[in-house]
Amino acid sequence: MDSSIGDDNSQRPESNDVGCLPCNKSVNGVPHTVVQGAGVATLGRHLARRLVQVGVRDVFSVPGDFNLTLLDHLIAEPGLNLVGCCNELNAGYAADGYARSNGVGACVVTFTVGGLSVINAIAGAYSENLPVICIVGGPNSNDYGTNRILHHTIGLPDFSQEYRCFQTVTCAQALVNNLEDANELIDHAISTALMESKPVYISISCNLPGIPHHTFTHEPVPYSLTPRQSNPQSLQAAVELTAQILNAAVKPVLVGGPKLRAAKAKSAFAELANASGYAVAVMPSAKGQVIETHPHFIGTYWGAVSTAFCAEIVESADAYLFAGPIFNDYSSVGYSLLLKKEKAIIVQPNRVTVSTGPTFGCVLMKDFLEALAKKLKHNKTAFENYQRIFVPEGVPLKGAPHEPLRVNVLFKHIQAMLSNDTALIAETGDSWFNCQKLKLPEECGYEFQMQYGSIGWSVGATLGYAQATPKKRVIACIGDGSFQVTAQDISTMIRYGQKSIIFLINNGGYTIEVEIHDGPYNVIKNWNYTALVDAIHNGEGKCWTTKVKTEEEAIEAIKTAQGPKKDCLCFIEIIVHKDDTSKELLEWGSRVAAANGRPPNPQ
Repeated sequence: MDSSIGDDNSQRPESNDVGCLPCNKSVNGVPHTVVQGAGVATLGRHLARRLVQVGVRDVFSVPGDFNLTLLDHLIAEPGLNLVGCCNELNAGYAADGYARSNGVGACVVTFTVGGLSVINAIAGAYSENLPVICIVGGPNSNDYGTNRILHHTIGLPDFSQEYRCFQTVTCAQALVNNLEDANELIDHAISTALMESKPVYISISCNLPGIPHHTFTHEPVPYSLTPRQSNPQSLQAAVELTAQILNAAVKPVLVGGPKLRAAKAKSAFAELANASGYAVAVMPSAKGQVIETHPHFIGTYWGAVSTAFCAEIVESADAYLFAGPIFNDYSSVGYSLLLKKEKAIIVQPNRVTVSTGPTFGCVLMKDFLEALAKKLKHNKTAFENYQRIFVPEGVPLKGAPHEPLRVNVLFKHIQAMLSNDTALIAETGDSWFNCQKLKLPEECGYEFQMQYGSIGWSVGATLGYAQATPKKRVIACIGDGSFQVTAQDISTMIRYGQKSIIFLINNGGYTIEVEIHDGPYNVIKNWNYTALVDAIHNGEGKCWTTKVKTEEEAIEAIKTAQGPKKDCLCFIEIIVHKDDTSKELLEWGSRVAAANGRPPNPQ
């Protein structure tokens, strides 16, 4: 066979019109290829229907030549809305934010250049136990195993680099390069994401989406995922031993952790709190997972930077039950928590560890908390102790007219904005600490990324969360340094008519890093942020911007955002002093710095 190097005539279809008609449909006013026979049982339709069936309504995407045909099939699905993002990283962050509100999210990118760009966001979703379905348009199925070198690769004929990278940050991977097992691979990956509450990776060869196959049906049979069950004997033993310990305690407390979401145990935790009468606290990474209007709620337990009087009650308790905790260097304030293992009962999504005693496996958190609620004696001693020592928080000092705005004054006004119709997104940085002190009304959403802590996460997450929950108005608190990482997708928020309120806190750099270890690298180039957003707006869509330097201007800006501009994306740049930080960040930063700076252990 006289084939030239790089020639692929043997693999070309007889016509370039296979499976498509000329452009005669538009999305957001932009023409796109209409998929011929959109109801035909093809791989593309199967994937699209599966996404709809599991609850995905919006897919965040960046087009690339390997995923274009697949995108045509996703657009052809009436139940799906394709949200085009400015870059893959933000598409991944948006899918993360979407999953936090919706329960599952999805993004679509192209091979390697897209996949290795989105992978940071997928790693974050993995750390936060979020089911994100990451779909990548892959090479033509005929190119696998051929020794060809393709574009969008690192110049080697081995196409497995991207796949191998995703193996460490996803709970399942599907490499779909033939139709015989495509159905099984796709369904296994999606179902695993839902069961494990972790991201999955699906790569689909670019020439397969439009091809019918006998393994696909016109309407895929809906998933019927077999729910996990606790081992009855293990569950009973764990409940009895835990109840024995807690009922013998004088002042036990409950602390909710971030894995309550993945375990789908938020209601069970609330039921246990109601039944026990214990004082109830929340770990910082679980804020929003525990109802803060509960009558026995005492605040955020975060060691030395806890809500006032919360740490004293938790650490002086003679027994504490942590439901779904993650104890890392950040949540433990540099490993400085004053907790004792012999007092702790640790409940994870599928196991229970009782103080220094046994661990009970095959016990689901939800089942355990519900059963335990029926066994505990009512004991409100710890909460009564909290009431005795509690002193109401002071209010920020009132500034003089036209005095430069202080951060604590700003957050006093943000507190007044919160309701059951809002959700709060806190970016990595000092917003972590300022937002922790806000009191959330019932059904007010709250999200931040504490385990992974990737600066810039909040821009994409705000986009995704707002897209998933259009009835809530998202309020995002973002630092200037973080915003510079991912600012582009303000464009997507405007394009899709979102009405979020973004407080851009401009303090001239990476303040959280300054408090851990200062240096000239923590100072950034100042931008004219409102002018940047105005340029992105470019007169298309609804967007309003303003700069704020004083409390009077902040009050007026908030009033405008909630009044005449309530149907706009509102971008409010808050200019504050570079050293204006929360006292909690000052304490936390010094302790984390000490943990980072520990000398090597003796060899």
